[in-house]
Amino acid sequence: MSSPAGGSVFADRVLNDWLSSVGLGIEYSRAEANTLYFVDEDGEEVPVLDHVCGFGSLIFGHHHPDITAHAKATLDQQIPVYVPLSRQSHANDIAAVLNAILRREIPGGDGDYAAIFANSGAEAVEICVKHAELERRARIAKLTEEVGRNAQEAREAVGAGRATVAENPYIQLGREGGETERLEQLLAEAGRRNAELIAKGPVHLALENAFHGKLVASLQLTQNPHWRLPFTSLASSTRFLRADRPEAMKAAVEELRMSLLDVLVDDGVVTVVEREFPVIGAFFVEPVQGANGMRPLTEAAAREIRAVCDAVGCPLIVDEIHSGMGRTGAFFAGSHMGLRGDYYTLAKSIGGGIAKNAVALFHRDRFRPEFEVMHSSTFAKDGFSASIALKVLEMLEADDGRAYRVAAERGERLKEVLTTVASDYPDVVDAVHGIGLMLALEFKDQTRAASEPLREKAASGMLGYCIAGLVLREHRIRVLPVGPAGNSVRFEPSIYLTDADIARTENALRDVCTILRAQDGDRLTP
Repeated sequence: MSSPAGGSVFADRVLNDWLSSVGLGIEYSRAEANTLYFVDEDGEEVPVLDHVCGFGSLIFGHHHPDITAHAKATLDQQIPVYVPLSRQSHANDIAAVLNAILRREIPGGDGDYAAIFANSGAEAVEICVKHAELERRARIAKLTEEVGRNAQEAREAVGAGRATVAENPYIQLGREGGETERLEQLLAEAGRRNAELIAKGPVHLALENAFHGKLVASLQLTQNPHWRLPFTSLASSTRFLRADRPEAMKAAVEELRMSLLDVLVDDGVVTVVEREFPVIGAFFVEPVQGANGMRPLTEAAAREIRAVCDAVGCPLIVDEIHSGMGRTGAFFAGSHMGLRGDYYTLAKSIGGGIAKNAVALFHRDRFRPEFEVMHSSTFAKDGFSASIALKVLEMLEADDGRAYRVAAERGERLKEVLTTVASDYPDVVDAVHGIGLMLALEFKDQTRAASEPLREKAASGMLGYCIAGLVLREHRIRVLPVGPAGNSVRFEPSIYLTDADIARTENALRDVCTILRAQDGDRLTP
């Protein structure tokens, strides 16, 4: 299709200009397995090794022949795709497989989770935000009902002369009037304070450097201030906790505790007591923090997060959108550190590289059945994406989970090479992070580099993108930075990564390290 008259640009103008400025402004024409292709100025097709793979969405690579054939057969069968408000057994089929995997992988899990489907990972997170608030509001309703009953009992006791109203540290009462007037004054002020508290929204918990999406609610759980701060007025607030200080999590949560005021009749005296109020909506956790440089949680952090959720009664929501579906060598990355969630989110690779799909899972002990009709989406749970999801799950589970073993082995091999590069260039590379095929190489900070171009790129957060542009331009390998400072480069290829691919990657990284060591900042400029 030709461009509009005059060459006007109506989509991605700013983005494309920026991509070109860092050497990433290429349009790819074809893709297969771990390879992307573009057509150069001579009309020749140029292969590019893809380490980005749709931000980890392609565990089986681009256009896996089995998935492509299945998709074609599905369309040829003319299965219904969009039929909302009808029986759709494929949804239960997917949920049944996921429950079986949960029973196998998650310690202490009974594998009884209800499924709500979505179109993207961020939407799955938003679904969890909604359900967590439904849960919280049910707890508040139960609590306020109890407070109301206790107030009525106090009225009856005072009215019958069986009780008097005690002085209390919460509310100052006047000395005029009888016990009934003093009680009503007390209940009115307690009710006013309680109403103010009940009207407030929840506070969610997440980890520092978390990424949970960019929609209205999920963005508040994503710490990056550049993305989040302009929109903080649109949704609930989030308290970000440090994953590397699990011992401090309980103290941080204690600061958030708030109480409703209740009255009790005890031995003929009406006293005011505090009832813990459910301020915290949920704790959102990525088992491997992708936007934090592919850092896995420690077992200690996983234990403390679970303990915090149990203590305050809020759901633990395990975001496996990036880390799940076999990428870390197990279906659920949380299984590596014993993280047991109340909700789970999945997306990315469940679409097989050709469909948009996501699912949120809720443990039956917490699931509110009415939510099945309170939340809906025209395009979620469609017949085509569901068929693809079932095929992907079948391929992951085939041969006793061979795909997981391959992901672990290929990831270990790639990590060995990254670690070798890091040890050979300790003045340039800080660390290697990650697990399975979810890895990152972290370069040292260059904001004080001797080279002015390097200093400028590092200070602007563009160093990682310029490195990615160099690697693409000179080595025909696609990588992208990851992490808040942009000093880390991500590696999340498919399980079909070859030894030759790894060798090419090592050569490219050694070239980058040599440039940084020599402070040759000009080479990073497109």
